[in-house]
Amino acid sequence: MQLTALLFDLDGTLLPMDLDEFMKGYFKELIPHIAHVVDREKIVKQIWDATMDMIQNEDPNTLNIDVFKKSFFAATGLSEEQIWPLFDEFYENVFGILRHLTQPTDISREICRTAVDKGYDLVIATNPIFPERAIRHRMAWAGIDDIPFRLVTTMENSHFCKPNPKYYVEILDKLGKSPFECIMFGNDVQEDGIAGKVGMQTFLVKDCLIDHGDSRIDFTHEGSLEDVLRFVQDLPVLTPARR
Repeated sequence: MQLTALLFDLDGTLLPMDLDEFMKGYFKELIPHIAHVVDREKIVKQIWDATMDMIQNEDPNTLNIDVFKKSFFAATGLSEEQIWPLFDEFYENVFGILRHLTQPTDISREICRTAVDKGYDLVIATNPIFPERAIRHRMAWAGIDDIPFRLVTTMENSHFCKPNPKYYVEILDKLGKSPFECIMFGNDVQEDGIAGKVGMQTFLVKDCLIDHGDSRIDFTHEGSLEDVLRFVQDLPVLTPARR
């Protein structure tokens, strides 16, 4: 079956970065913004624990954001009214300064623009553990915020996270596609490679490689972001009926 949809991870793939350094910078900016209502000694662990509850969620009826809120509010004893507007303000007005911790490249836009011009459906398949505002910031840094993506996965619209295969099944359901019509491009061996388990082709982007080493996963293709561009340039133009 012919490919009709291209799924792209964001952090470390279309937006090159050192994820560990980025997360350090993230917490460095976030904690002072919310320090007056949280326990500074516990807040990082409380956020990570709530994030892990999202990642481990198996309930198809509960959105990631609701899993996070339930876990986080229970751990901190805070109400949504006390803390959530501070998170919203942080993502709107502060998160953007973290751009200096990324290394945007014009190649990402060329990849996406080439694929769109050829009639392919595009998805930002970033792990939906952040709110949409934070993801839109990172798409802007990557120079792809005006690309007409069919779907951008966020904590507000997703019920599962990577590396749960159900994350990819949910994307397929929303696109109305067979897995054999799709290819996943990503830099994380386990989180992105698991797409192959549901039948998608996979492309390991090795510029900012992440390998947790806890499982071996074979990819259909491997290479650099420049190799991804060549791959997309070599794809056939889809007929209007497939657009």
